[in-house]
Amino acid sequence: MRKVVGFSRWVHLIYLGNLLWAPIFDPATDWVDWALVAVVVVAFVPMYVLSWHRPELIRWRCLVPTVVLGALVTPFNTGAAVLFVYAGVFAGLAESRRVAMRWFVALTALICLFGVVSTVELPYRIYGLLPSLVFLWLIGIVQVDWAERERERSDLRIRNARIEHLATLAERERIARDLHDLLGHTLTAIIVRAQLVAADPGRAQDEAAEIERTARAALGEIRDAVTGWRTASLDTELEAARAALASLGVEVVVRRDPDLVIVGSTEHELALALREAVTNVARHSRARTCHIGIEARDGELRLVVADDGVGGHSPEGNGLTGMRERIAALGGLVARTASAGTTVTIAVPLKVAT
Repeated sequence: MRKVVGFSRWVHLIYLGNLLWAPIFDPATDWVDWALVAVVVVAFVPMYVLSWHRPELIRWRCLVPTVVLGALVTPFNTGAAVLFVYAGVFAGLAESRRVAMRWFVALTALICLFGVVSTVELPYRIYGLLPSLVFLWLIGIVQVDWAERERERSDLRIRNARIEHLATLAERERIARDLHDLLGHTLTAIIVRAQLVAADPGRAQDEAAEIERTARAALGEIRDAVTGWRTASLDTELEAARAALASLGVEVVVRRDPDLVIVGSTEHELALALREAVTNVARHSRARTCHIGIEARDGELRLVVADDGVGGHSPEGNGLTGMRERIAALGGLVARTASAGTTVTIAVPLKVAT
């Protein structure tokens, strides 16, 4: 395909044959006329080739020099007006449509001027200038349309590349958040049960089985997270929260509106947020009681996790940051307050959640 395009570019140089009409048919032609044709070809071809490879240089290295060359030669050989057609192509390739049209008008005026001041006799003067005047607009407008389509395709490729890059970053962030949520919760549960074994060796067998079950479940969830098929349920996370906190001696009180139906995507994000909040309670709070509430109020779906421990004065980590990012994507907010314990309130617009 590239060879075909390159060949077609060389074929377009055939229009320089217009330079030959005057030397061939003018009885008064001498070597000076043929030398002038040779000079035009030798001077123009490098500029034409440059326009293929360095489009950013077309205006000053191709367009303007071609116009100057045509202006110098056309008074003596009206076939050189074909250079103004090439100049129109350069303008269409390098300039916006508005600027290119201005070039076309200026080149048209220049051709008309040479129709008056050329040294070539009539009607041969018209025969040399008129075709270039017509092709200037025909080929020039076609070139403008083609260049605009190429620029649009180039912009589309750039936009698609940016979208792919942003999608890749978003997927990396999703996997990072999911792995953080999974590993943080699972490792906390395993550590807690290992501590129970150390404190009461008699529970070793039961706790070892529970540790194995937790680890296997986490392995499956990690695989699902990496492949993008992971979904989390609020009911599952509530049961896991009860089990994890009960093993630490924390009483869990759940208040949930039984008539509240939550869409899958929102429930997934809320379940992960609940997991992170409960993990923080298990890690930092040293609480005796944890209240979990899920209800609709004032046009919002609210998930509240409140404990009576001491963890609220610790700095926020990656878990809360990831939680805020998840909920912000739903148009919601996360608030963390600390007084007599810690309260994490997650609010999502009800129209998104149900």
